[in-house]
Amino acid sequence: MMSSTASVAVPQHQLQESPNSRSIEIFDWLITASTNPISNAPQCDALQSALGIPLPEMTFGNNFLTLEHRPSGAKYSFTTPAALKGVKRGELGEGDGGVKVGYAEKWLQSRTEPSSLLPMPITVPTKPYDWTYTTTYPGHQDVAESENASTNAPHISWQTADPENPSHAIPMAELARPDPIMFYAEVPLFEDELHDNGASSLIVRIRVMPTSFFLLSRFTLRVDNVLFRTQDTRLYHSFSSNPPLIVRDISGWEAPYDRVKRQLPRRDDMTPLTDPNFIGKILSEMPKEASQKEGAKTGWRGLGSKTEVAILP
Repeated sequence: MMSSTASVAVPQHQLQESPNSRSIEIFDWLITASTNPISNAPQCDALQSALGIPLPEMTFGNNFLTLEHRPSGAKYSFTTPAALKGVKRGELGEGDGGVKVGYAEKWLQSRTEPSSLLPMPITVPTKPYDWTYTTTYPGHQDVAESENASTNAPHISWQTADPENPSHAIPMAELARPDPIMFYAEVPLFEDELHDNGASSLIVRIRVMPTSFFLLSRFTLRVDNVLFRTQDTRLYHSFSSNPPLIVRDISGWEAPYDRVKRQLPRRDDMTPLTDPNFIGKILSEMPKEASQKEGAKTGWRGLGSKTEVAILP
């Protein structure tokens, strides 16, 4: 019987790299990660005009991560414009998880008045929006764009996972094995410091092992002295699955600021409260009743967990 620590054979694959893009071709997949500088002024103007909201301070509008299943032509992507489309425009209502604090209006004014460093383009009327940039964006199916791409790519249909089927769950024990990592990428989509009152960010990470790939897209929100919020989207695919199966787990957590603060390893060191990994770990280890139902009493619709699967032809 093979030991769980035995070496795993590295399958045939091809790595490609350019100044702003890296990719791996492995089995039936092409996985591409593109990381670029923060969007420049003309790019920000164009994106603001399209979205109708002021952009985060650090908007990486040209960054993306794409998973392409070559045989079927199906593509699944994470992009900054699509993620920001998930930010609520207009007055916040029930389920939006709005954060109302004393400095929120002042912050919004600082972003939309003429003297702002990131003013709205004059062609776009300033409207209310979720100043925390909360988004429940889980990625999206990419429509074929190039002439060589398949125009008959199948629609990726997500179905509720069967809890009795082991293949419908992400195998965390397998992911904890010290298997070789053949490809790793970290792709930031946006980040904002909420006018020095916290932080909001969305980062996508992927690692490719000899037997599978695992992706984590994590939105993290910290509003100082108010709350913490995390939205995770996890994608897992085993290269041996037949037909090809993708597992998608979407989870949202939230808790009052002080409740997370009490979990600090050292009371005199607040640094972990700026670490999305620490925040995500604390929130996910809390009782579900506290972090996925009650939360910080904002009524945010992103709370809870669901696992779905998609079968590719």
